[in-house]
Amino acid sequence: MDEDARKQALLTALTTEHFVLQTSRSATITESVGRATVFMSLLSASLIGLGFVSSSAQLIKPYLGAVLPTLVITGLLTFGRLVQTMRENSLDLQRIQRIRSYYHHQLAGEHTFFADSATDEGGKQAVGAAVASRPVRWQLLLTTAAMVGAVNALLIGLSVTLLTGLLSRSIGLAIVLGAVVAVVAFTAQVVYINRTSIWLAN
Repeated sequence: MDEDARKQALLTALTTEHFVLQTSRSATITESVGRATVFMSLLSASLIGLGFVSSSAQLIKPYLGAVLPTLVITGLLTFGRLVQTMRENSLDLQRIQRIRSYYHHQLAGEHTFFADSATDEGGKQAVGAAVASRPVRWQLLLTTAAMVGAVNALLIGLSVTLLTGLLSRSIGLAIVLGAVVAVVAFTAQVVYINRTSIWLAN
């Protein structure tokens, strides 16, 4: 295979790969939105159910005992998958930027097409340019995973508060302990997001 044929074959392969990666990114975004929507719908339905049973002292405790563990488990599973899809999305974007960097160096000539992807050879700076934002860690708090993580932390804190209140009969202690556990739970989830983020890992 001569050089021109090799370059044409490579360009065809890269174009196909670019399309596949963009499709993969769309799929991860769609899945993230779907999973978050299902979880928030479950939470909303649980709160509506709580409104129906709140007038009965005999029903509210078993209701919360059944619903809170279900919400916490579902929330943690949703959070874990959202972090995975965020990682997959970031990896796909990073690969797309590398392909665009090739377009810039090989095809753009004196033009500035795809110039944003040429930064850092498709690394995290180029990924940041693609989303019009600098790759800083606090922005991970704006992700869907962090939102679900915050809800999870509140649910875990509420569970601890209710359980402590039932065991100790001290409302003050229950509230303080629940708040501390909620903060710890949210911090743990944010740390997990930070450790698994490709955007900031390179």
